[in-house]
Amino acid sequence: MPGLDLTATSVDLTRAICDIPSVSDDETALADAIHLALAEHHHLDLHRDGDTIVARTDLGRDRRVVIAGHIDTVPINHNVPTRDIEIDGEPFLWGRGTVDMKAGVAVQLKLAAELTDPDVDITWMWYDHEEVAAERNGLTRLARNSPEMFAGDFAILGEPSNGQVEGGCNGNLRAVVRTDGVRAHSARSWIGENAIHKAAPILARLAEYRAKEVGVEGLQYREGLNAVRVNGGVAGNVIPDACEVEVNYRFAPSRDGAEAERHVREVFAGFDVEVVDLAEGARPGLDSPLAQEFLAAVGAEPRPKYGWTDVARFSAMGVPAVNYGPGDPHLAHHDEERVALSQIMEVERGLRAWLSA
Repeated sequence: MPGLDLTATSVDLTRAICDIPSVSDDETALADAIHLALAEHHHLDLHRDGDTIVARTDLGRDRRVVIAGHIDTVPINHNVPTRDIEIDGEPFLWGRGTVDMKAGVAVQLKLAAELTDPDVDITWMWYDHEEVAAERNGLTRLARNSPEMFAGDFAILGEPSNGQVEGGCNGNLRAVVRTDGVRAHSARSWIGENAIHKAAPILARLAEYRAKEVGVEGLQYREGLNAVRVNGGVAGNVIPDACEVEVNYRFAPSRDGAEAERHVREVFAGFDVEVVDLAEGARPGLDSPLAQEFLAAVGAEPRPKYGWTDVARFSAMGVPAVNYGPGDPHLAHHDEERVALSQIMEVERGLRAWLSA
């Protein structure tokens, strides 16, 4: 496999790393290529943890920035290798990973190689297993094995944000709301109790629920509470004795996880509720001097991040963090995933201007 040329344009580098398949559990080839390419750049101290690569400058600056991106993708569906396309006269690069988030990784790699004398010390992180369960995430492992790598005054995650700055992120809670009944033959339904029918009030509460828009540090976050799965039933002639409604609550970072759980239990008072997954959100983190300098340099108007991202990991460690990367997040994981070449170049320009100020 040819090596990565970090002197190439960020567009060509995006093409190169997208054409190295790296579906979750299969990131080693790309991690090897990244590690090999960076090893030639002696201004960077390299650290490897599995398929997570960390490259750090140590110039004695009084401030440190952490810039991170994941190298894995969701499964490929006939969308590798990449190809160049044009939509309404605008050039795009099409293919798996172009949006989520190898274009952002390409920009980071190019700048890591070229910025030998940045205005701040920089910790670059490229990590594995972001697209799967949180306990397998490369940042989870790195935080356990080398927590000192996360030290910094500000962090940027290269998640696709249409080249805009998205502050913080909503929290994410999943819960299972259960009903029970009594099994019986459906020909004698009056003998049993139908657990699926008992779930009707759960769905009614969800249908009547009005999600809030919550202002946090000048950004408006939109919450959401929705049913995402219903499980129930035994056989075509059996009254079911159990039903589960899985609900997903996206909550503004003004709440912590405990408050979010209390809210969900209040909404479904009277029912058996089990919280099965909970990820804290992250406040915008835009009030620090570094964040203000960053916003001015990239010329972006900050927006809220509605989905959960790994900025929450940095926020939990006391490092304010934002999302900033090329690509339309609506196209992440889409079979027509594609990124505008102009966004790749604009994000490179913004980061370079800020880090070289």
